[in-house]
Amino acid sequence: MAFDVVMPQMGESIAEATVLKWHKRAGDAIVKDETLYEISTDKVDAEIPAPATGTLLEILVDVNLTVPVGTVVARIGDASEKPAGAVAPATAPAVAPAAAAAPQTGGIEDANSLEDRLRTKSSPLVREMARQHGIDLSRLQGTGQAGRVTREDLEAHLAHPPAAAPAPAGIAPVLPAVHDPSAPTMGLLPALAVPPAPALPAFAPGERVKVEPMSRMRKVIADGMVASRRTSAHVYTVFEIDMTRVAQLRNKHKQAFEAQFGTKLSFLPFVMMAACKALRAYPVVNASVDGDSIVYKQDINLGIAVSLDWGLIVPVVRNADMMNLGGLARSLNDLAERARAKQLKPDEISGGTFTITNPGVYGDTFGLPIINQPQVAIQGVGAIVKRPVVVTGPDGTDFIAIRQMMFSSLGFDHRIIDGATGDLFMAFVKKELENSTFGLE
Repeated sequence: MAFDVVMPQMGESIAEATVLKWHKRAGDAIVKDETLYEISTDKVDAEIPAPATGTLLEILVDVNLTVPVGTVVARIGDASEKPAGAVAPATAPAVAPAAAAAPQTGGIEDANSLEDRLRTKSSPLVREMARQHGIDLSRLQGTGQAGRVTREDLEAHLAHPPAAAPAPAGIAPVLPAVHDPSAPTMGLLPALAVPPAPALPAFAPGERVKVEPMSRMRKVIADGMVASRRTSAHVYTVFEIDMTRVAQLRNKHKQAFEAQFGTKLSFLPFVMMAACKALRAYPVVNASVDGDSIVYKQDINLGIAVSLDWGLIVPVVRNADMMNLGGLARSLNDLAERARAKQLKPDEISGGTFTITNPGVYGDTFGLPIINQPQVAIQGVGAIVKRPVVVTGPDGTDFIAIRQMMFSSLGFDHRIIDGATGDLFMAFVKKELENSTFGLE
């Protein structure tokens, strides 16, 4: 008897996924829990294991097709049951969603069915885009499953908004504000009507180019970065930090540390621990903005940016302030390894309250990263290099010494974090990194 392979539910808010790659072809043998195919959602890419042992009888959803969760994407069974089937054409719907064929159970369960979720819940990215543009998704007619508004629907609406209704007779239309240089501004910028800049073509006719569509992850990243720039008033501060003490502690204890905790000790866990202490001292850096309110997060969940061959992902170390150096190192290394193996779950890349990114591993002096919404700050960690610096001895004498130096930046949302607060936060981080023993001594 054939076994249906269905598109899994990768999180409560995720209602669809795109097939990225099939690891087996129709007719191939497969063992339960062996990787069968890869998918991409608005939150995470993941490898999906086979739910049963047998032969892959047929593949029903082609690569790059997006289907609702619960859709039958393939069938596994005995090789004698059915000859290997052909892949569904990319231009046609793969199959009807499993939810449409599922028997109705009535009552409360019906209200939480896939059909209802698809109708009422767009993806997190679409909801964020709609919020940024002040659009009520319930007023749009979506082309997705059960009328769900997709990113393409929203982009089409933004590109061609409906014409405004004509003003009633006798009422003058409201015109854009015109700046009067003689009018008092009360210290505020005047409201000016600035037409949007026309879009320039990406390439000229006849120009030698290679065009390929963005991956689903790249589109999510692109939209997220643009939305963050539009949302937060980005300001940056950069501090120079002497990491010599941290380097000495790491060299002295790294072998014993690895034997005790079963993982390698890099520089990043030291930065994470210092950041956690600074976030407790300056809780507004661990907050979010909700309209005219400031939401202070009581938990410290550190997002750590991980570079992948196919994009960027930010897994989250939850309750990071409750961990010692060993716990931080183990969590960091585990999440990074599983991110590269496409084994993260959606809840492991959501709920972050503050993000640290480490471009220094590539030799970057320092970076000025974009805030990861809905957070209000992000710390960039630069390369640690040996440099000659002026050092003051205990007796007040200055001398030049070779020290392990690092630049670290803080990008923060000036709507709720003032420059002084951003600087005090980084000064706290600097003091911790230059003076703390981090529980190693």
